[in-house]
Amino acid sequence: MISPLTYARDYAAALRMAAASLARGGDDYTGGDRAPVVLLPGVYEPWTFLRPLAERIHAAGHPVHVVRELGRNVRPIPESAAIAQRYVDEAGLRGVVLVAHSKGGLIGKHMMLLDDTQGRIDRLVAIATPFGGSRYARYMVDPQLRAFRPTEKTLAMLTANALANARITSIYGEFDTHIPEGCALPGATNIELPVRGHFRVLSDPGVLAAVDAAIGD
Repeated sequence: MISPLTYARDYAAALRMAAASLARGGDDYTGGDRAPVVLLPGVYEPWTFLRPLAERIHAAGHPVHVVRELGRNVRPIPESAAIAQRYVDEAGLRGVVLVAHSKGGLIGKHMMLLDDTQGRIDRLVAIATPFGGSRYARYMVDPQLRAFRPTEKTLAMLTANALANARITSIYGEFDTHIPEGCALPGATNIELPVRGHFRVLSDPGVLAAVDAAIGD
């Protein structure tokens, strides 16, 4: 049985990250000579939620791009994928690595399967992504969260289509407070690490190292 403390720590981490994302500072990370990275945050997460990740990846020499038009990421997955793909296309990016959290990973897979008609995306590094949905979603009143039901049309399509899975690295903890089924994706590179939570994974040293390795050159 999972302790209530696990949930409390995870939501406390989410609050800290949200507060930190409000801090002002330089947010142009597009310089660098390594593979371009595009960040895709989770539902209700502005891109600034992933600012610490952007700074780490940029410090390693990667140009990091954020899609501000996604806002708080509350649009349906296909619409969000179209917005993000338009950014990639208009920026003329090639060899793109998508780095995503939660819903962002579903957006990324949708892009790889349907939106990236010019072959600009190389791979996806997804952190705590509900590739198979979450059984908790059926109890949610919020339609943004009910969209993670395994039977939801878009999610079911993404689950059934494995064409892009070999180009995906799924990184997740041993227990996810939002995704009790886990985040393993058949045919992908799956990396489970000894950390618990949906948000705490974003600051875990092991997870960050796994992201660095998955991004590569």
